[in-house]
Order: sequence, then structure tokens, then C-alpha cells
Amino acid sequence: MHDHQHDHSVAVNQDNKIRVLWAMLLTFGFMFAEVIGGLISGSLALLADAGHMFSDGLALLLSWLAFKYSDKQADEARSFGWHRFQILAAFVNGLSLLLIAVWIVIEAIQRFMEPVSVMATPMMVIAVLGLVINIVVFKILSGGDHENLNLKSAMIHVLGDLLGSVAAIVAAFLIMLFGWFWADPVLSVLVALLILKSGWAVVKKSAHILIEGTPAHIDEDEVRKVLVENIATVTDVHHVHAWSLTNDINLMTLHVKINKVLHDTDVLKQIKQTIEQNFNVQHTTIQVEHLPCPDDECI
Repeated sequence: MHDHQHDHSVAVNQDNKIRVLWAMLLTFGFMFAEVIGGLISGSLALLADAGHMFSDGLALLLSWLAFKYSDKQADEARSFGWHRFQILAAFVNGLSLLLIAVWIVIEAIQRFMEPVSVMATPMMVIAVLGLVINIVVFKILSGGDHENLNLKSAMIHVLGDLLGSVAAIVAAFLIMLFGWFWADPVLSVLVALLILKSGWAVVKKSAHILIEGTPAHIDEDEVRKVLVENIATVTDVHHVHAWSLTNDINLMTLHVKINKVLHDTDVLKQIKQTIEQNFNVQHTTIQVEHLPCPDDECI
């Protein structure tokens, strides 16, 4: 017997959606100022940050669309609704972070080989304004749900922008005082390395969810141990499969053997409650067996 509900949709955090929308508008708005400032001053740091802000705007747009579609109800074609779109958005955002980091490094290498004069004053002005905007955007996003991978990937994009603005300010300061034009590409590379690290973390985690990897906190042996020790009628647990729909929605299927012929719904209720309390699984499909498992050769 299986125990499940056919409405698998889960409410989307509306606050997250609103925060991402405001962050997107502010990011796109200031991006144009950085492009103009970068072209006028000749600063790679500003142009790199503008390119990153453009990517951030697209990433935030994708994140907003993910929240918007995830709010749709489940239907016959999508029994779990659109929740997985959040993870797809996070994966794409993570990949774009990696590409941005590589582009900045390539541009920096070219600057080392062919040094370019940079106008420090307009670079400083635009960088300071960019820092202010990025702090505001990061503050908006940081007030949301930190465990949501979609929102987290958007925050990392903005954090990379914030660091890019800081790097541009420091580079402009060094150019103004000492004429160290090499500071512009050097600091750009440092920011690129930080972006690379953060982007890889998002790609790795979202890819694990997309291929339906087992959540890190769930262990099959531990599931078996907890159910056998806490429910007297349970004698064996097997064919356990756990995966995630999103970063915060976990699912599990399992076979459970019991030693008494009881009303199955009573046993199922105990099993579901035990799994949810111990392993944070929101949806379980359970097969209760009174005889040897008919699927001994299945996985």
C-alpha cells in the first residue's frame, strides 16, 4: 500500500520573490552607469563589474521567474509543479558566474601584456556609487530565506558585484596616488577568483539536486535504524530512495516490513511522522509489506 497526496505543490516564499524583483531593477538601473564610466575611464575593473552586473540582472530576472513559476499549482503534466525551476535557475546562474570569472581573468592577462592608462577620478566616482547600490541590493536579498538555493545564487552574484566595486575603488585609489595602473587588472583577478569559488559551490549543489542525488543529511542505514528502533511493528526497511525537489523540499520512497497484520494507515502515520521529524522529508511514498518483498531484485 502506498501513502501519498496527489497535491505535491509547496507554497513559495512571496517575500523572496519581491526582494529579487527590487534587486533586479536596481541592478539593471546602475549597470548602464558603470558601462559609461568604464568606457570613459578605460577601467577594466569597472567594465568587468558592469559585465558582472549585467549578468546579475539576468540572473536576478531568472531567479524572479523561477519564483513566479514555482508558485503555480501542480497539474497533470507537472505533478510536483514548477519547483525544480528554482534549481535550474540556480544552476544556470552558477555557470554564468564561472564564465564571468574566466572572462575577467582573460581580460586582465591582456591588460598585463598591453597596459592601458586609466582615468582614476571618474573610475572612483562610479565605483563608489556602485558600492552603494550593491550594498542596498545585497541588504534587500540578505533579508530573505538564506536556505533557498535560488535566492542564495542571486546573493552570490550581488556579493561578487559588491567585491568588484570595492576592488575598483582600491584600484582607483592606487592609481590616483602612485600611478599603479597594474592595480586595475590585479584586483580584477582577485575578485574573479572569489566569484569562481562561489559559482562552483552553487553549480555543484544545484547539479546534485538536478541529478536527484541523495540529500547530505539522509543516510539509508540511519533511516532503517530509526524506524526499527522507534516503531515496534517494523522489522525491516529496504529499497530506500531519497532525493530533493528543491534545496528545502525532500522526498523519499521506501519499503517497510511489519510483523503484525494491523490497519496499514496506523503504521503509515507513525512512519511518516518519524521520517519527517528525524530527516526533514516533506513527502514520502511507503510500501508496507507483510510477506517477503516482491521486488527483491529491484533497486
